[in-house]
Amino acid sequence: MNKTRPTKRPAPRVKAVGLAALALSAGLAAWPVMAETLSASALEKRIATAEAQGDTLPVAAFYQRLQQPSAWQTAAQVDALVEALETLKSDGLAPADYLDAAESGETLNQAFERSQAGDDQARAAFEVRATEALLLALEHLQRGRLSPAEIEPGWETPAPRRTYSMARVATAVTDGNLADALALARPDTAAYRQLREALIDYRALAQTAQTAQRSSAPLVPARDDALRRDDDNEDVATLRRRLAYWGMDEVLFGDPDTYAYIDIPASNATRFDAGLEAAVKRFQRRHLLSADGVVGGKTRRALNGSLGSHVDTLRANLERARWMQPVMARRPGVWVDIAGYRMHYTRPDGERWSSRVVVGSARRKTPVIHSAITHFTVNPTWTVPPTIWREDVQPKLKHDTSYLARRNMQVLSADGARLDPEAIDWRAPGNVMLRQSAGAANPLGRVVVRFPNSQLIYLHDTPAQGLFTRDRRALSSGCVRVEGVRELVRMLLKDTGSRYRLSELLQRGKSDLNVNLPERVPVALVYLTAWPDATGQVTFRPDIYRRDATLLNAL
Repeated sequence: MNKTRPTKRPAPRVKAVGLAALALSAGLAAWPVMAETLSASALEKRIATAEAQGDTLPVAAFYQRLQQPSAWQTAAQVDALVEALETLKSDGLAPADYLDAAESGETLNQAFERSQAGDDQARAAFEVRATEALLLALEHLQRGRLSPAEIEPGWETPAPRRTYSMARVATAVTDGNLADALALARPDTAAYRQLREALIDYRALAQTAQTAQRSSAPLVPARDDALRRDDDNEDVATLRRRLAYWGMDEVLFGDPDTYAYIDIPASNATRFDAGLEAAVKRFQRRHLLSADGVVGGKTRRALNGSLGSHVDTLRANLERARWMQPVMARRPGVWVDIAGYRMHYTRPDGERWSSRVVVGSARRKTPVIHSAITHFTVNPTWTVPPTIWREDVQPKLKHDTSYLARRNMQVLSADGARLDPEAIDWRAPGNVMLRQSAGAANPLGRVVVRFPNSQLIYLHDTPAQGLFTRDRRALSSGCVRVEGVRELVRMLLKDTGSRYRLSELLQRGKSDLNVNLPERVPVALVYLTAWPDATGQVTFRPDIYRRDATLLNAL
């Protein structure tokens, strides 16, 4: 596991201004006189010192809006700040990152008590430190605690600029409404709110599991046959206990904390009835499994997972949700949820279109990409990519050159000249390319959606439509197969004002017909292992590329 601590995001530098001068220019004879507490000159000197030492948080901007020389010079003010920063735990952040006032681990409350016994400079130092704690929390809420490019290569979008109002932050602080100040920077999206609520819920479940007997809920045993409706055995009773561990107490009889089956015949506990089947289906939907109500191997493994792992998954994806803010705001905009096997297109009027996708396998991962759709190709030919050529195709050709004819492939030289496959030594073929003609069997189908990227990734049609019915769809060599991609292209043409119609382009029959869009449409391929579905229910996905551990370690 990578233990290198990624760099925290820098906040924009703001030049300090004379605070005493600012008070006069604002029409104030002076700020409320607090000579015994903190002077404006001491605060101004401390801000200048902090900036000279490389502090980039907008402390001066905060005090320009605050219009008084202190925000944290009473115990009540500090307590309110501490209480607000503690709530960051529900955002998947660590409150200690903001509450510790020094590397020694001194808390803000301890630092405040010490500063009050010191001189004006000591009180100014604490004042700036407390303000920095709030501003750092605001920056992390809006932009993410970590730089995404250091965690997930390919995430090259610039950090979102600060959009919350510093004047409103200052007003919230003056009024003592610190929760309102944090809310100004927290992502204002349904997905973020739903992830945050889920983290609160799963933490509560985990706490209940630790304090009640359900912490020892038995695991659902492996079986040669699946558990299903109308089964009647002890494994069904174990299944009920395991679902209750996940917060689905409705499947139990009696006291959920003890799993006692009070005054209920044992046969009712061990019978797989309609209510239990419905609960299993709900659990399966939450874990991106086929909701058939049957407890097979995949469902059993998900049931035997831990609440703690779900808490960690939610923390990781709240950070990704903070990175996602610019993506979610785009209209029009396309984004591919790699681990969720879905593609979403938000049209200019806000209408949202979604579709199932097939993404890269664990061996040939679909990369995280931020780009813009520029054009698409109708009736594409397919040039075999280097990895597939080297690992899949060349080994076959060493023993069977008829492979090429069966797949309607031509062998080409580096300059595009056609070569005789029988004249090539396939053990050392040199610099040749394989190209499959357009047609029904072409892996790219009838249309490819293209966007600039260094890894030659694109969205495309496919003749293998049956793959979209699978619940786990990490099956491709890296590119993204989109169910209904032709409908996506029709919408892109219409929404960007193109004069072309896809039906007419398909009828031309010309191979490799490239059609530019009048306007570029942003596209993002992102990796999310927990995210709300269309109903607002947070679903958990397998970490198919094993990326969560690196992110959690960095957090």
